[in-house]
Amino acid sequence: MRGSRRDHEQPERPRGFDRRAVTGEPGSAGDPPGDPRAPRPCDDFYGPDFGMLRREDPEVAQVLLDEVERLRGGLQLVASENLASPAVIAALGSTLTNKYAEGYPGRRYYGGCEVVDRAERLAIDRAEALFGADHVNVQPHSGASANLAAYAALLRPGDTVLAMALAHGGHLTHGSPVNFSGRWFDVVAYGVRRDTETIDYDEVRDLALRHRPKMIICGAAAYPRLIDHAVFRCVADEVGAWLLVDAAHTIGLVAGGAVPSPVPYADVVTFTTHKTLRGPRGGGILCTGELAARIDRAVFPFTQSGPLMHAVAAKAVAFGEASRPEFRAYAEQVVVNSRALTGALAAQGMRPVSGGTDTHLALIDLRGLGVTGAQAERRCAEAGIILNRNAIPYDPEPPTTTSGIRVGTPCVTTQGMGVDEMEEIASLVARAVCRTGAITSVAERVTRLTRGHPAYPRG
Repeated sequence: MRGSRRDHEQPERPRGFDRRAVTGEPGSAGDPPGDPRAPRPCDDFYGPDFGMLRREDPEVAQVLLDEVERLRGGLQLVASENLASPAVIAALGSTLTNKYAEGYPGRRYYGGCEVVDRAERLAIDRAEALFGADHVNVQPHSGASANLAAYAALLRPGDTVLAMALAHGGHLTHGSPVNFSGRWFDVVAYGVRRDTETIDYDEVRDLALRHRPKMIICGAAAYPRLIDHAVFRCVADEVGAWLLVDAAHTIGLVAGGAVPSPVPYADVVTFTTHKTLRGPRGGGILCTGELAARIDRAVFPFTQSGPLMHAVAAKAVAFGEASRPEFRAYAEQVVVNSRALTGALAAQGMRPVSGGTDTHLALIDLRGLGVTGAQAERRCAEAGIILNRNAIPYDPEPPTTTSGIRVGTPCVTTQGMGVDEMEEIASLVARAVCRTGAITSVAERVTRLTRGHPAYPRG
């Protein structure tokens, strides 16, 4: 989002970033200067009051402080995480959390919903405009909840689904036997080619013709390349299947125009709001007008009861932020940084699966270094670098060990880091993974880097 800075410089803050504007402390950025009659934020807004929390429950208050310090003190490279804005966090900490609002705007099963109706309508209208969708449901509590609702809207238990194998980059909700999707549905899995480590579209079509699935899923949790939605649309049409795109990871890049949108091709698009979209933890569903009523009924009353209205309001904030030009620049920089980080890791002898990345994440094969994913995750954590072990295609190691790691750039890009910092991060990761005696020196370099680009800068 912002250009590369030197360590001793403070990164430019996004407009409105002021700790006091969230807490309601005196001297807030929201106070017009020189006007004693102007109401302070604490007079109008009843929300986060950390002083009260610290007095009433110092143990929980310390947890919150420790988490902020953890974020500030390390490099966050988990591809499925981001740093929500103070505005999003303010909405999450609002009194909207109190309101029961079963139903939809204008059609609730409780009185007193006229205010929260406005929040949900804002979220819907902003998401429809942002993604060009016929219909949006913003109530799912998570990406998994959104996927459950999509299954419920389109299928019955026992129907056949064609989806990407978890071991090749898919998600638990795409047919894992330990998940509802694998227990309640007949899931046929496709994977990636051994030679290119990219989706085998010929296999997708062959499996679809052989098994005639009622729904085909594309989208992944650990696949670094773009997915050809047009090919999946053609295969779905050929066998008369619904096409569900799980865009949980890439939806923020779609919003920012950094990757192609699946909306023109999919019957249903499920997504999360807390990854590349940089919003609150939650989910959502985009769909065609034809499926709007079915999707809404599948969310409420079939899979959920009352929506989390404080989260819905925070989603509205996030959709508004994602519609601005600066978010487009951010999304583009996430991909630029991801490619730079992946290339720099390759230069350090860490092989990228499929040879690179087109998105916000990379999958790294560590077998050539004689290090497992679990070992790499642990060594990096000791140095203040947070990432996760991850299976690679055709991985000989069990899921608890793995032969690879997954790295992502949403958080560090939010912090204002650029290509120069990605090269430094790659060097730090490589030293932490390969030179156990260098952990202390790596940790010191991590501290210097994060001081120049802090998460949630102090006021």
